[in-house]
Amino acid sequence: MKDEKRIHMPKTEQSAFYFPGIGKHVNDNAVLFAIDNGLLPFRKNLCLYYTKPKVHHEPVIRPSEQVNAPDASAAMFYGTVLFDEGKYRIWYCGLSLGLNPDMPIEDLNAAKASNLDVVVMGPICYAESEDGIHWVKPNLRQLQFKGSMDNNALNLPDAIVHCPTIIKDEDDPDPNRRYKMVYQYFLHTDHAQGWGTMRTATSPNGIDWVAGPREKVFEFVEHAAFYKFNDLYIVNTHKNSHWNRGEGGSHSGRQGYVFISSDFENWLEESAESFALPEPHDPKQRGVYKSYDQMHLGTAAAVYNTTAIGLYCMWHNNEDFSKISGDLGIVVSNDGIRFHEPYKGHIYLGKEDSPVTPIANKHFPTVLLQSNGFLNVGDETRIYHGRWRNVGTFPYEEKTGYYGEIAFASIPRDRWGALGLYPEEAKGSLWSVTMIVPDEDWELLLNAEGAQGMRVEISDEKFHLIPQFSGANSGFLELDNGFECPVTWPQGSLRKLAGQSIRLRLHLERTNNSEPRIYALYLKKTKKS
Repeated sequence: MKDEKRIHMPKTEQSAFYFPGIGKHVNDNAVLFAIDNGLLPFRKNLCLYYTKPKVHHEPVIRPSEQVNAPDASAAMFYGTVLFDEGKYRIWYCGLSLGLNPDMPIEDLNAAKASNLDVVVMGPICYAESEDGIHWVKPNLRQLQFKGSMDNNALNLPDAIVHCPTIIKDEDDPDPNRRYKMVYQYFLHTDHAQGWGTMRTATSPNGIDWVAGPREKVFEFVEHAAFYKFNDLYIVNTHKNSHWNRGEGGSHSGRQGYVFISSDFENWLEESAESFALPEPHDPKQRGVYKSYDQMHLGTAAAVYNTTAIGLYCMWHNNEDFSKISGDLGIVVSNDGIRFHEPYKGHIYLGKEDSPVTPIANKHFPTVLLQSNGFLNVGDETRIYHGRWRNVGTFPYEEKTGYYGEIAFASIPRDRWGALGLYPEEAKGSLWSVTMIVPDEDWELLLNAEGAQGMRVEISDEKFHLIPQFSGANSGFLELDNGFECPVTWPQGSLRKLAGQSIRLRLHLERTNNSEPRIYALYLKKTKKS
């Protein structure tokens, strides 16, 4: 085939799917999401159809009923959910009314100096579950809190803490560092007081933690997520006017940034903008205290091998803090650093869809919180999130109303959103970016509905269709609906394309009143028997 182009690559690279546009090698199961216009950029007669998450309205974790519990006022999902060691595990931030008199005196004094003596952040709390819905708070007996060791709090060297974001790093050869955490701690040094930044910790089991050095990053960090992408450790946070300036040095609102490390020990002091909402044209109207939509906490990312799909909080800012609310928007990235909205301003999970537990005869706004809370469970993708009742500002107008809880929503597995035909069109199509396929047996599967109205062609990188895999030899689907519908090729094995630089072309057509929708394409190596 004169239009074929072979790329000579080292033997190790030929065993992977390679996406040169994003510099990404994937050993198995490369995924292209329909909402990702970075990997599926060229489209005709197709538009986005987002999936509306189904919300489990009852919270799965509430504050503890014991008045002296570390989470007596709020169980805040600045945290992490993992399915690990055969069970669901969650780490979250407990909040309580009044200071813990058992904390170190330096923390007590710092908290009082910064007006943190009404509602106190931390300690980090832990719970377990068999189904991810009904949770048990085990008695860890690690930390003395208000005179008692009987609680589910973790013992860390910092008393006032926040944002326990955790990964299980299977690539680390040291079993004592298998679990990695980035959390926010409260600074109270001679040269900084009144704001928090990040600190790391490691653990062999997720329960017993050893904290790393303080001041890895000497900058404000209140983050939504910690994850690993392209062999980089990434903390996704927001910055405010003090640490982040806009055009011309003007103040700005809360906007999303990332800090990165290649080894978890050394973190760049420079950050990168991750995702930002528009600032007002008039510089005088910009800033964290101005009334316009801002980006709260950064982006929480569900990490796949080619793509990170993230949720961020649309912080509907108001000069009257008690009127602030928050919805969750959806963004996409192919490097885990820079995110974009496939459709600008879309509310993916709204506060009206997942409202916080109310107080009788009172109305307080709901702020939704995003963090390390994405899990694929069977045929569903779960989105654990926080619901915070906004009762005002420090020293909190409604002390007894301060409250946070943890909830979850779900979508069918990996069905964040689909590409489908315009309502008035019968046919449409799309092209992928260039990819180099391995010198192994592999298959293509579609996460789709109305799949019998689809066919797939393959071209070289210059969009020239390859006869063995196009036209009458296009791939077709026998299943009409499924999370992994196999594509069948009349001319046989895709291994004939080994080492070639190719593109996929997908055709959608309405047949027999079907409504074809494509959610994701999976490229998988065929397992040998």
